[in-house]
Amino acid sequence: MQAVKIYLTATCPYCIRAKQLLSARGVDQLEEIRVDLRPELRKTMTELTGRTSVPQIFIGNTHVGGCDDLHALDARGGLLPLLNA
Repeated sequence: MQAVKIYLTATCPYCIRAKQLLSARGVDQLEEIRVDLRPELRKTMTELTGRTSVPQIFIGNTHVGGCDDLHALDARGGLLPLLNA
């Protein structure tokens, strides 16, 4: 299974939903980068993604996007193949 990295904050409901979906799809190891605890990492996230909102999700080297993007990817059947690539 591909490595999954997520930029998030502790109380963001979209971050929680994204983590729940990833868990439901078998992701048991998730690198969580808390931009609320380390604000300098929000700048890094923005430089990598062009986005300022959380969550921002990477599967392997692929930037998936945010929670809605992750759910859309799953709905069209693309999440599991990407996770298992």
